[in-house]
Amino acid sequence: MNDTAASQKSHAFQADVSRLLHLMVHSVYSDRDVFLRELISNASDACEKLRFEAIADPGLATDAGEPAISITIDKDAATLTVQDNGIGMNDADLADALGTIANSGTRAYLEKLKQQEAAQKGGAAAGDAEEEIEAETGAPAGSAASLIGQFGIGFYSAFMVAGTVDVISRKAGEDKTWKWSSQGEGTYTLAEVDTGEAPAIGTRVILHMRDDAKDFLETWKLESIIRQYSGSITIPVELFDKPDAEARQVTDGAALWTRSKNDITSDQYTEFYREISRQFDEPDLTIHWRAEGRHEYTVVAFISGSRPMDLFDPARKGRARLYVRRVLITDDADLLPGWLRFVRVVVDSADMPLNVSREMIQKTPVFTAIQKAVANRIVQELKKVAKDDPEKFAKIWDNFGAVLKEGIYEDFERRDDLFEIARFETTASGEGRRSLADYVKDLRPNQTAIYYIAGDNAKRLTASPQIEGFKKRGIEVLILSDPVDSFWVSNALGYDGKPFKSATQGAVDLKDIPLTDPEEKPDADTSKTPEIAAFIELARQTLGDDVEEVRTTDRLADSPACIVAPDSGMDRRLERLLAEHGRTQERSKPVLEINPDHQLIKGLAAKAVAPEHKALLEDAVWLLYDEAKLADGEHPADMASFANRLFALMSRAVA
Repeated sequence: MNDTAASQKSHAFQADVSRLLHLMVHSVYSDRDVFLRELISNASDACEKLRFEAIADPGLATDAGEPAISITIDKDAATLTVQDNGIGMNDADLADALGTIANSGTRAYLEKLKQQEAAQKGGAAAGDAEEEIEAETGAPAGSAASLIGQFGIGFYSAFMVAGTVDVISRKAGEDKTWKWSSQGEGTYTLAEVDTGEAPAIGTRVILHMRDDAKDFLETWKLESIIRQYSGSITIPVELFDKPDAEARQVTDGAALWTRSKNDITSDQYTEFYREISRQFDEPDLTIHWRAEGRHEYTVVAFISGSRPMDLFDPARKGRARLYVRRVLITDDADLLPGWLRFVRVVVDSADMPLNVSREMIQKTPVFTAIQKAVANRIVQELKKVAKDDPEKFAKIWDNFGAVLKEGIYEDFERRDDLFEIARFETTASGEGRRSLADYVKDLRPNQTAIYYIAGDNAKRLTASPQIEGFKKRGIEVLILSDPVDSFWVSNALGYDGKPFKSATQGAVDLKDIPLTDPEEKPDADTSKTPEIAAFIELARQTLGDDVEEVRTTDRLADSPACIVAPDSGMDRRLERLLAEHGRTQERSKPVLEINPDHQLIKGLAAKAVAPEHKALLEDAVWLLYDEAKLADGEHPADMASFANRLFALMSRAVA
């Protein structure tokens, strides 16, 4: 049929798309070169999807020929055309993929797979199959993270350089050709057009270039962009200087991982990393190996040089691409445990089947074996870097140490390996970080545990009164300021035979560990004098049920008092985290510990035997307790009473 205005329909963009278009042009991408990378990536995905579909239905690719992407310059018409011979789109695909966000052709594709699987299971309803597979995969069918064969939001970057964008597409296995067109200003049109206007199969994207983007019609510039951003895609890219020119091949589509490591330059690895990660930094670590034996597969893995913005997003999916004999199966394979989610990895297997759905292929024994082997290899490579290049590893740990420590909590099998590479700020580390091996090597005489203090601010933890006595004796204390620290350290048995022990929980006895200053003599034990005993008893009566206990301690050196968790129960930091998330209903009562050698405590104790000082002492006890809570990062339970007592004490001082 002819392309007629009568058959052309105008549609409004989804509201989010209109906002995105404005952001895309004015804010999101300051480097406009990225538009070509996005369009080439979309074209590559479309070719990969057709290649996968053709396994089950070879007729789909009969007219397509070898997968290819072409880019054509037309300076006279001021257009740039990106064309592929991939899966193509029909009118519904175009409306869904280019008119809305978080909706793509993948949903329809997954639903079709679900229907097929339902039929194979005996004709179960498609809806039942959908619920079953979504439950198995853990992700909704329409997840925007899975955009294979269709356009993601990166498509809209085309409007940075084009005043009008036309998309002409013919879907594999269908006869009709459709044209989507928009100026990126709130609406788009969709119409059926003559099949002669479209490729035999696939999609043609025509960019009508803006006046300020005509430099993107220069051959040298396009070649440079293609090589820089898309040099490692698995589909060859051809460039035409003008519509009737001879093609020049810019990339050959040879998969980087199929080549020998000796034949790949660091720049080529970096290009490939940027292609699969969609980041523009350089990787801190590149790992490339080929496994042979029981299972044959090739792996290329990268550890990013910077921390992704969504690293701690609970909904964040992995960045693992799975190929089977160079056919892309999925670009979000569940290949790595969650605590390695910062690793970008490509795996190409020669052993896995291609005649099952991409969800089911991830449940095969071969996939499970590869999962385990890849994670083990990455951990071993990290151990090697930690040993051979401490400076490089320090940067990796700065970016991803908090995530790796999730593995200490979650992965018992690899816990010992992760303990080897874990690095910690400690009271002895200065500006750097220390390993547990370093800690154990420097244990003080008679020290039998690895001490730690957990909280949410490393600087405050280092200055905590609870570790003053440890510092005085040269006992190193781990400073654990990441939220996950409170969890892994609570269920870890220990390291090298030494248990982990909180410096803020339970009673401690440090007297058997010598002071670091040989000239300094230990203070005489004043904890059992009648005055101290009387003051402690008064403090117990004053605080009553607000505390578990009041006692003396050698945990303190310069401060008069502190609070700690009781001997039984959990560390106070862990208890606070659980309470914040509604995981515990009632907080345990703290223990108030006092320093019997502190001049303030000695002065108060001297008055404890005289009944006329009872009111003053009660105020002082409450102030000691509230100040100890403040030093521990908490607030006094009664702020008004705290302020009144403080003002009263100040008034006595100046009276």
